[in-house]
Amino acid sequence: MFIFIVVLILILLMFILLYFLIKRAVNKRFDDFQNGLINKYYQDVDSIYKKMRGWRHDFHNHLQVMKAYLEFKNYDELENYLSNLTEDLIKVDSVIKTGNLMSDAILNTKTAIALSHDIKLNIKASIPQNIALSDLELCVIIGNLFDNAIEGTLSLKEKEKRFIRVYIRKLNGNLYISFTNSCEGRRKKTQGKFLTTKQGKDHGFGSSRIDAIVKKYSAFINRQSEEGAFAVELMFPLVLSSNQPF
Repeated sequence: MFIFIVVLILILLMFILLYFLIKRAVNKRFDDFQNGLINKYYQDVDSIYKKMRGWRHDFHNHLQVMKAYLEFKNYDELENYLSNLTEDLIKVDSVIKTGNLMSDAILNTKTAIALSHDIKLNIKASIPQNIALSDLELCVIIGNLFDNAIEGTLSLKEKEKRFIRVYIRKLNGNLYISFTNSCEGRRKKTQGKFLTTKQGKDHGFGSSRIDAIVKKYSAFINRQSEEGAFAVELMFPLVLSSNQPF
């Protein structure tokens, strides 16, 4: 009897140890996933701002080149030069500024990707100071929602039908986040959750992290699918309540 009890205790301890080992491994994968996102977005936004500074720095040189074309009456070359400058300036002016550096990095990075796939964009975003969400949590939410929107929109073969709408604003004392994208047909559900076509080791991590953050802040999330469109809405409190976990 004594040996039997000892064996049961050892088995129980093994299960407890296994549980914590698995939990630690999963948390490490989440941390690696998030840290990778943060590093990438910071690098991308830094590249965008460097391009802006570079354009301003070269402004005098551009004027000198245009002046030379005018003096030699080389109007065709001047027109071509101005056309190239205008295209470059549009890219600089299209930089999204929300008031939050992490959100700027994510939105500008994903915008560039979406435009490269001929996706029409309508983005209105303004993030207030001192929100309850951390920069890391914003990174996870906005980055994954934009990734999912791009993925869904690319299911459409007709490029003219591709669109993504992003709306982020302070609304009635909350931070309101909305992503809507066109898609092929209607998204399927299994066990109450919408299916994704993403592949790889990080499959499903993004949505799981979003749901975990929503639960942490007792926030609101609504996912809706209809024929040809998919939408996600979230509402987070701007400040934590007294009984909210940190």
